[in-house]
Amino acid sequence: MADDGVMSGGRPPGNRSIKVLLVDDHQVVRRGLRTFLEVQDDIEVVGEAGDGAEGVERAEELRPDIVLMDVKMPGMDGVEALRRLRELDNPARVLVVTSFTEKRTVIPALRAGAAGYVYKDIDPEALAGAIRSVHAGHVLLQPEVADALLSQEETGQGGQGRGNGLTEREREVLALIADGRSNREIARALVLSEKTVKTHVSNILMKLDLADRTQAALWAVRHGMGA
Repeated sequence: MADDGVMSGGRPPGNRSIKVLLVDDHQVVRRGLRTFLEVQDDIEVVGEAGDGAEGVERAEELRPDIVLMDVKMPGMDGVEALRRLRELDNPARVLVVTSFTEKRTVIPALRAGAAGYVYKDIDPEALAGAIRSVHAGHVLLQPEVADALLSQEETGQGGQGRGNGLTEREREVLALIADGRSNREIARALVLSEKTVKTHVSNILMKLDLADRTQAALWAVRHGMGA
């Protein structure tokens, strides 16, 4: 991770802009985000929403690459919106941008499928980098957020000892997960079928007693594997 606490992602290939949807119940926040992001030559704000339900509806309509999502909103909050997007199999990657730092807020958002979690006081240029990084497939968490998730993971049994049960191939797959690779990219890198990679990922999660790829990526980084 970069010194400012987020990984610096590369710009998208070619001239294609990263399409971003803003979901926040405060109009002034949305306006500020739009004003900054619209001066980025590789980011396009395609829409806004004032709560989670509208955010889900707009994400289905607009099919953005990235959703910038607040957590605490009236009606459907950000966590429920994340769950709904997952149920709909919406391909957008969600970067949570919030002022809430408590574990009871952070962990449910990550469990619900957030690809990243940053705070609203993040430097604007770092936010643009965060959007690019999440778009590139990376798991992106500021240091204290990663610590919150890892501390919960470590309350379970195991730690490093759980990794001893992984096969060499599973360790290779885990390292690539930590590097932000998709199943398709892992399959290509290791000359495997995507179905085989999915089986390895499932086995990794089971053996390490982890809930999802985000936890797997953080576990790998914490234990010296991957980026």
